[in-house]
Amino acid sequence: MIRNIKIITASSFVAMFFLGVGGALIGSAARDIGLTAVQIGVLIAVQNAGFLLSVGVAGALADTHPKPRLLLIGSLCLAIAFLTFYLSPSYWINLAVMFLFGIGMGAYEGVTDAMLLDLHEARAGLFVNVNHFFVTFGSLLIALYLIFPQMSWQVAVVQCGIGVLLLAGVFALTSLQNKPRPVSRYRDKLGILTKDVVIGLLFLTTALIVGAEAGSIGIISTYLAEVRGFPPTLAQLGLVVFLVAVAAGRLMVGFAVRPKQILGFTLALFGLAAPSSAVFYFVDLGSYLYTYLAAFLAGLTLSALLPLVLTFAGLLYEEMAGTALGAVKIAIPLGGIVPLLIMSLIASKVSLQASLIVFPISFLLGFLSVLAIASTVAKRRETG
Repeated sequence: MIRNIKIITASSFVAMFFLGVGGALIGSAARDIGLTAVQIGVLIAVQNAGFLLSVGVAGALADTHPKPRLLLIGSLCLAIAFLTFYLSPSYWINLAVMFLFGIGMGAYEGVTDAMLLDLHEARAGLFVNVNHFFVTFGSLLIALYLIFPQMSWQVAVVQCGIGVLLLAGVFALTSLQNKPRPVSRYRDKLGILTKDVVIGLLFLTTALIVGAEAGSIGIISTYLAEVRGFPPTLAQLGLVVFLVAVAAGRLMVGFAVRPKQILGFTLALFGLAAPSSAVFYFVDLGSYLYTYLAAFLAGLTLSALLPLVLTFAGLLYEEMAGTALGAVKIAIPLGGIVPLLIMSLIASKVSLQASLIVFPISFLLGFLSVLAIASTVAKRRETG
């Protein structure tokens, strides 16, 4: 049996890498498959539905059941999804495959952070940030992989499926006991969380972060091409610069932050992200170089927000970290939908550039939300 903490930690990172690949697969392969915009939207919606169902359930079970077993189940779902992705041309069959993608990805998202909090409580910020770095790395790698015409998405998904099956074997052999939890019944935990205003604020903050991140990834290349007049390849390079900044920022902040500094770092990043995104999206910087530097800064300030908020939630509700994280992470698919719908509405009524005001506003609202969280938590600690 595998009990080595380094191997277990590495297996979490690998799982999140495949989560990143799975999340970016449709966007990366859609043109080669021949999907329409409507078909892409429905497939992603079904994937989000599977994720939404899985992440809350997996998070709650992570408090009371062996986490490697839950990750084994998620790995099997994800491996089957990779290996059967568009194996059949039937759109309806592939809707079921996308739902299975969501189930597997939700299990990874719901369990791995909670597992790392158990294993590395003293450096939780570092390990959760690195965990989410691998999500970005997986998304970036599959996008770059499929840019080259000689690379086939069919080969890529088979390779990923085999990789996830090997990872499932690691989880099957892993032995890791859960920490004793003073609150064990799901109804009790749910009752505590639903009455807690901080959970609601963490949920809102997570939705705002995910909306800004997903929206930026989806719109940057279009924005650079249509608003700033970049050639298609250079516009796509702007997205790569942004993703590299997100990945680098997660590593940098992960190494720098300590548990007691999480809220301070989060407030600082929100405070920097609002003007950074405003400059990138609304100021014509006049050259490719300066625009790429602005894209890098926008990605850097956004980068660690999600891992820091999730780490704080897990540490604040340590006795039921899995359930708390699962509840907060339900905001991830919702955050990826609602802000984009608002942007689409503004773009259709006004202009593409006008719709980008959603980003700085999201960061300002996130700053206020974290400020409210800090104030509430401080008052609770003062009153004991």
